[in-house]
Amino acid sequence: MSLDVSVVGSGYVGTTLAACLADLGHDVTAIDIDEAIVEQLNAGESPIHEPGLSPLLTAYAGNSLRASTAYDSVPDSDVVFLTIQTPAREDGSIDVGPLRAAAEDVGAALADADDYTLVVVKSTVTPGMTEEELIPVLEAASGKREGEEFGVAVNPEFQSQGSAVDDFMSPDKIVLGTDGDERALDLFARLYEPLVAEWETPVVETGRREAAMVKYANNVFLASKISLINELGNVCKEYGVDSYAVADAVGMDDRIGAKFLRSGVGWGGSCFPKDTAAIIAAARQVGYEPDLLESVVGVNEKQPQRLLGLLDDHVDVDGKRVAVLGLAFKSGTDDIRGSRAKPVIEGLEARGADVVAYDPLASDAMVAEYPDVEYVDGASAALEGAHGALVVTDWDEFAALDDEFDAMAEPVVVDGRRIISRREGLTYEGLTW
Repeated sequence: MSLDVSVVGSGYVGTTLAACLADLGHDVTAIDIDEAIVEQLNAGESPIHEPGLSPLLTAYAGNSLRASTAYDSVPDSDVVFLTIQTPAREDGSIDVGPLRAAAEDVGAALADADDYTLVVVKSTVTPGMTEEELIPVLEAASGKREGEEFGVAVNPEFQSQGSAVDDFMSPDKIVLGTDGDERALDLFARLYEPLVAEWETPVVETGRREAAMVKYANNVFLASKISLINELGNVCKEYGVDSYAVADAVGMDDRIGAKFLRSGVGWGGSCFPKDTAAIIAAARQVGYEPDLLESVVGVNEKQPQRLLGLLDDHVDVDGKRVAVLGLAFKSGTDDIRGSRAKPVIEGLEARGADVVAYDPLASDAMVAEYPDVEYVDGASAALEGAHGALVVTDWDEFAALDDEFDAMAEPVVVDGRRIISRREGLTYEGLTW
């Protein structure tokens, strides 16, 4: 049976969630304060680059998927999702101001609801924040009591950019933080029934605080795994050992697994940096010093500098053209949040290099932050006349580069992602191999 669902916030998480829920057969209203995004969604156009998302928006826009700047759909919704970003403050703690404002708007709309409504926090929040920050706002704005006339649950997302649609449609797990609210669990069962039935997806029913912590634990564990393999890779490099051969063998141990064992220039994006910083800040707030997590961040911050150091071993870049291949934080997305290309560009500019950059999707997003960089339309244009090239993102097209290196003034390539093949006439350095 289909449900009426409102999704507040149309960023990477909210847009994917709205489209996928429509594909599951639910009637969905996407709510966003940005009129341009609302117009795009109603026209069946995606405001973000995400594989598989555009066909869903095209199929359901104007039918089971609508977008609005108003909260009119909330009183008639069975489920209302909050998918507002919680950006990091300078000290690493999260800023819930925008999320709290959205919760207030939802609460005001809930005042007109006749039946029980489930408000679901899908935004990433630290344990206790739902109870301490959001529920009081919802109650005050609605004039209703949580647990009686409406419910609040935490349902974290585990969607990676570049594979978000697939991650939603075939999840490893679904985590439901309800504190035992049977009405909430019943709505979740109806909401996610197609996924559970088709994929036999494990469902974790737990408390709201535990569900919030699962999200952080998931991302921080993965960030730690990447930093650990990067640290090991750095040691391997010093001993002339192929760290990828080592990782392939280590990954066969089922206690470890092969995923996230590709050493390189480090992790970025919106989730790993923000969530790791947030849990470090949260630990400090209760008097615990998370030394291991601080080291995880420290290793990640050093990788771009090691990449630059390897280039320094071969080229004095002052006054010379240097190519940066890849600007997005990972392939398959146009997102530059936390991109390792940023410290690389900053390091090159500090050395006096003339930086030229190429990315299939992310160049436009980078222009505002680094206006002095020359942005070109292809890898071959970036390499032409360059005295060095740094590979930061593992786009497939970089693996096909060959004769393009012949156009370089000095054919020196430092590969941060193991995407370039060694070839005769090319001075090649792998970051951790």
